[in-house]
Amino acid sequence: MAYMDFKPITPSNGRSIMLLHGKNFDSSYWAGPIGWLRQSGFRVVVSDQIGFNKSSKPDLDYTFEALAANTMALADALSLSNLSIIGHSTGGMLAVRLASIYPERIQQLVLEDPIGLVDYRNFVPPQTTETLEETERRHTVETYRAFISHYFPILPPAEYEPLVEWRMRVALSGEYERFVRATALTYQMIYRGPVRGLFRDLKPPVLLLAGEHDSTTPLSAYAPPGIRAQIPTLAAAAREIVKEIPHGQLVEFPKVGHVPHLEVATAFQNTVQNFLRSLQIRG
Repeated sequence: MAYMDFKPITPSNGRSIMLLHGKNFDSSYWAGPIGWLRQSGFRVVVSDQIGFNKSSKPDLDYTFEALAANTMALADALSLSNLSIIGHSTGGMLAVRLASIYPERIQQLVLEDPIGLVDYRNFVPPQTTETLEETERRHTVETYRAFISHYFPILPPAEYEPLVEWRMRVALSGEYERFVRATALTYQMIYRGPVRGLFRDLKPPVLLLAGEHDSTTPLSAYAPPGIRAQIPTLAAAAREIVKEIPHGQLVEFPKVGHVPHLEVATAFQNTVQNFLRSLQIRG
């Protein structure tokens, strides 16, 4: 399991924070938050989950329970204390499962445009792993660029082009077939491991963030057109689900898509810092 461990730049506040990446993102996209979190006195750990990025990609049945156990084992190995979590997209779905299993270990939870706010099984028929693999193999630089562009309604294309380049470089590597297999298997994990019913029992304070124009819905291309139109947008689902979270608050970012920390970096930073600081004020 690959990870990066950053010491605070300013005097330590005694707190640690883990950043959990999304499915189609390598950890470089956390560069901005890493910088200002370190400047705020946090120790920052950025992990690559098994099956993703620079970590191993075994051929197995992936589950959020296993990824949560791996994540907490890493936290234990690094002796992280006073731990908070920021999870984006699939990382947000993992963060919800992590907090449900280890509620006493997590002080605060930030969910940035998390998937899993609906149970995709209610809208999308099951797909074979082979079908998902073939879809991944068909990507060209043009189709992948178009795929990524839907995440970013206001971000200039030049700023998300590194995500396209990263994916295309993987296709040229000796690891490509393992990557394709792991990609398909982790889509199955998302489909088969819903977290929709876990929000009502979350113990830590939760900051739920949503881009107003985020249209991300995993596997929606496999839904019948009439059913696909019935899937709630991420922002609409967030408005409903925050009502269930015992200590939850929702902040929406107008005109923003799936990655607020890239599209509206300053607003994201201010919102998250105020939330993280609230624990220190209460403490």
